Amino acid sequence: MLPEFYNQLVAMHGTIMVFLAVVPLSVGAFGNYLVPLQIGAPGMAFPRLNAASYWSYLAGGLVMLASFFVPRGAPNSGWTSYPPLADIATVGQTFWLIAMFLLIVSTLFGSINTITTIVQLRAPGLTWFRLPFFVWAQLVTAFLLLLAFPPLQGAAILQFADRVLGTSFFLPSGLFVSGEAIKRAGGGNPLLWQHLFWFLANPEVYVLILPAMGIVGEIIANNTRKPLWGYRVMVYAIIFLGFMSFAVWAHNMFLTGWAPWSAHSSRRRR
Repeated sequence: MLPEFYNQLVAMHGTIMVFLAVVPLSVGAFGNYLVPLQIGAPGMAFPRLNAASYWSYLAGGLVMLASFFVPRGAPNSGWTSYPPLADIATVGQTFWLIAMFLLIVSTLFGSINTITTIVQLRAPGLTWFRLPFFVWAQLVTAFLLLLAFPPLQGAAILQFADRVLGTSFFLPSGLFVSGEAIKRAGGGNPLLWQHLFWFLANPEVYVLILPAMGIVGEIIANNTRKPLWGYRVMVYAIIFLGFMSFAVWAHNMFLTGWAPWSAHSSRRRR
């Protein structure tokens, strides 16, 4: 196996598992099927938006997989697609950006639909603290997706502009590749991509775990034939988790040295 192909497999594995498998399964599939049943709704609030979400997902998945068949293969910059490497990578990276745009559109459509369905289509008498725990998990997850994905979508558009339109949002001045200066580089900041990416990717951790927590909670309650113990506390806990997930993305960037206190402590050590 060539090193380039190995890098492609690693990048595509992370992307496919997160954006094409776990999120669509836990939020899209389980949410679309179980939420209307558990709140007594006839279906999702916006059927056509639901269909648009699916077709955007399908188109994004096909574009992502098609990158394996373009010259020099799939993207090889890792699933995080850090610039400046991603800005000068093979054409497969452009396919990755287009696919991510479509997948994020799909996710936003689904999130709007889920929130509207839970808020507006609950059965009469089904107050907030009578909702099944799984429904709460889906509601918090939908808000996380709705708030966290747009920054990455904006970042993908900017990186696409760097690659196709010759801009330099993420290309710093004085960038050399194989001894040659990149003429279009200048004024960009690769750390901007990291901020925008991890502002999504940190809440994404809870996007993956909260629906699973909801499923486990329902299974336990159903099989013990008892109400979920500590229901209100658990609801408040997942809301708190969702809120805090937006405040700690910087812990993914400790090695960048951007935090003033990290620079100060390194100077003191020297």
